[in-house]
Amino acid sequence: MPADPLNSISQSAVEVRRSARRRRTVSAYREGDRTVVLLPARMTADEEARWVGVMLDKLAAQESRRMLDDGDLARRAAQLSEQYLDGHARPVSVRWVTNQNTRWGSCTPAEGSIRLSHRLQGMPEYVIDYVLLHELSHLLVPGHGPRFWRLLQAYPRTERARGYLEGVAAAERLPHQPVRGEGPDED
Repeated sequence: MPADPLNSISQSAVEVRRSARRRRTVSAYREGDRTVVLLPARMTADEEARWVGVMLDKLAAQESRRMLDDGDLARRAAQLSEQYLDGHARPVSVRWVTNQNTRWGSCTPAEGSIRLSHRLQGMPEYVIDYVLLHELSHLLVPGHGPRFWRLLQAYPRTERARGYLEGVAAAERLPHQPVRGEGPDED
């Protein structure tokens, strides 16, 4: 007997959107804390259950390939410090935390510790690199003055990453009201 594809994820965390215009393709994406699965309207309940399971597995596999653990994060911080800060920023610890919901990262220069919000996990690598580099720069310059921003100018994707994070923050403030036919790959 196949395992229930929704066993480890609550029913409310998965939203299935059916479309009469969608003929063959099935796709899925994350939207905040839930997963949206887009299906053709003609699918049976059994087909839906099978495809929801397949798409949840696919998304989980993609995300696990992108996730960095604390050790990976520390190694990445060391690489970024070498590449952009001449190795001058040397954190004592770099780790993911789950208690930062209003900021992307934080740094305590006196302790040499850097913490990144778990909300960054799964975001593009250049965004995580920007936040890491931002916090590494705080090890050298505590505030956000001109000297601090000069350090970040060396990173070529600073503006793009800042724009991405601003977009995510703005989207989180918007009320969610699903629109019929909304979503990627919608035909």
